[in-house]
Amino acid sequence: MSLPEIPKETPGRPTEKDASAGRTSVAATDDRRRSQRVMMRVGVVIRYGLNGKEISFQAHTVAVNVHGAMICAAESVPAETLLDLEHKMTKERIAGRVTRQAQQSPDGYLIPVEFVSPSSNFWRISFPPSDWKPIDG
Repeated sequence: MSLPEIPKETPGRPTEKDASAGRTSVAATDDRRRSQRVMMRVGVVIRYGLNGKEISFQAHTVAVNVHGAMICAAESVPAETLLDLEHKMTKERIAGRVTRQAQQSPDGYLIPVEFVSPSSNFWRISFPPSDWKPIDG
């Protein structure tokens, strides 16, 4: 499997320093997000190379956007890993990378994946406009 080389740091990607935990995390404010997230469960297959072997396992999304997804899986994938993500319904594949260390949750590991190139059609949904804000009520 050969994946394109991508930079480890993504220009324009806002981060905040969490001084109490001593780690950098993606900013959570909607004003700083590049595209709107949609909470949606989609079956995916994650594939990546490790020590000359292809690792592959099933997982599902928790949230998606045109730049990637938050994936929930039974196993973790190391930060900065280049991978292929396959949409289980369409069988379409897209290259991506794990942007930071996966966080363990009661449902499995939450793995943040960023596509190498944004794709507005990979998830087969129409995303809200970037200036869209939900109304509280």
